[in-house]
Amino acid sequence: MSRNAKAMAQSSGNNSGLSSELVQRILFVVGALLVYRIGCYIPVPGVNPDAMLQLMESQKGTIVDMFNLFSGGALSRFSLFALNLMPYISASIVTQLLVQIVPSLKAIQKEGESGRKRINQWSRLGAIPLAIFQSWGIATALQAGGSSQGLNVVYSPGAGFMLTAVISLTAGTMFLMWLGEQITERGIGNGVSLLIFAGIVAGVPGAVIQMFQQVLNGDMTFIVALMIFLIVAFFTYAVVFIESGQRRITVNYARRQQQGGGRMMQQSNFLPLKLNMTGVIPPIFASSIVMFPATAAQWLGTATGNQSSPWLVKLSQMLTPGEPLHMVIYAALIIGFDFFYTALTFNSQETAENLKKSGALIPGIRPGKSTADYIDGVLTRLTAAGAIYLTVVCLLPEVMRSQLNTQMYFGGTSLLIVVVVVMDFIQQLQAHRQSNLYESLLKKANLKGRQPNAGRR
Repeated sequence: MSRNAKAMAQSSGNNSGLSSELVQRILFVVGALLVYRIGCYIPVPGVNPDAMLQLMESQKGTIVDMFNLFSGGALSRFSLFALNLMPYISASIVTQLLVQIVPSLKAIQKEGESGRKRINQWSRLGAIPLAIFQSWGIATALQAGGSSQGLNVVYSPGAGFMLTAVISLTAGTMFLMWLGEQITERGIGNGVSLLIFAGIVAGVPGAVIQMFQQVLNGDMTFIVALMIFLIVAFFTYAVVFIESGQRRITVNYARRQQQGGGRMMQQSNFLPLKLNMTGVIPPIFASSIVMFPATAAQWLGTATGNQSSPWLVKLSQMLTPGEPLHMVIYAALIIGFDFFYTALTFNSQETAENLKKSGALIPGIRPGKSTADYIDGVLTRLTAAGAIYLTVVCLLPEVMRSQLNTQMYFGGTSLLIVVVVVMDFIQQLQAHRQSNLYESLLKKANLKGRQPNAGRR
C-alpha cells in the first residue's frame, strides 16, 4: 500500500509539473504580447504626435490605414514598431513564391528540416532591405506630405531625421522578428501570427465603446447596433466552420498480408483538401493593389497640388471603399489571386506521383495522369468555392459601411486573420495538453510495471 501511495504521489507530481510547463508557456506568450504593446507606444524621436494623428486621419481608406490597423495603431503614433512585421511577411511571401517557381529552391525545400531553416533564414535576410526601404519611404512621405498639408509633422526635417527613422524602424522590425520566434519556441502558437493578432484586436475595445456612444448620442439606433452584432457573430461562426472544413478524398493502399493470420487486408486513408487553401494572402494582395491609387493620390497628388493630377484624384475617389468600382475590382482580384496562389502552392501532378510511389490509389481512378486530373478537378471546384467565400467575407464590411452608414472596425482580412490565429492557438494548446497527458500516462504505466520487480526484491 505504501509503494502504491508513493507511486501515485510521484505520478501526481509529474502531472503538476507538466501542467506548470503549460502555464509557463501561456505566461510567456502574455508577457511577450505585453512587451509588444508597450513598444507600440514608444515614439521615434523628432515627430509631432498631434500633427501625426491629423495626417493619419486624412489617410482613411488607403494602404496606410490598413497597415495602421495591422500594427495596432503603432503607425499613427510613429512608434518603434510602426512597420510591424510587414517587411518580414512580404519577404516570406516572395520567398514562398520563388520556392515554387525556381527548381533549385524547391529542391532545397524537399531536404526537410534543414531546407526549411535555410529558406526561413533567407526570409529573415530579405526582410532587412525591405524594412530599410519602407522606413525610408515613410520618413520621406512624412516630411513631404505633412508640409504639403500645412502640418508640422517632423520637427527638424533633414538627413538626421531620416537616419534616425530608418535605424529605429528597422531595429523595431528586427526585434519583432526575434520576439515572434521566441513565442514560437517557448510559447504556444505561431509567434508572428500572434503579434499581428494582438495588433488587430488592440483596437476592438475602443471600437465597441465608440459604437455604444453612437447609440447613446442617437447617431445609431439600437436595432442597427444589434443587427451589426448579429451579422458579425454569424460571419465569425461561418468563418470558423468553413476554415475547419475539409474535402477528404478516399485513398486505398495496396493489400497486405496480416502477420500470423494469413488474411489479406486493405488499408484506407484520405487526402485532405481545405476549402480555403490560400488563407488570407489573396485578400492582402488584393487590398494592397486596389488601395494603391488612393494612396498615390494622397501622397503624390497633394504634394504637387490636386489640379496637377485630376485623373488620379478622380480614380482614387472611384476606388474608395464602398464604391461599386472598388467592390468589383476587389472581388476580381481576390478570385484571381486565390486561383494563382493555389496553383503555385499545390501541385496535383506531384501529389499523384507520390500516391503512386507509396502504392496508394483513389477508388475508381487509375494511377498517374488520371489521378492528377481527378485531384485537379476537385481542387478547382474547391478553389472556386473558397474564392467566393473570401469575396463575401471581405466585401461584407464595406456593404455594411455603405448601407448601414456605420464604421466597421473589422475588415474582412482582419476578421480572417483573427479567426485563423485563434483556431491555430486553440489547436496547439490542445496538442500540448494531450502530449502532457500522454507522457504522464506513460510514466504512470512504467511505475506500475516496476512494482512486481520491486516487491520480489
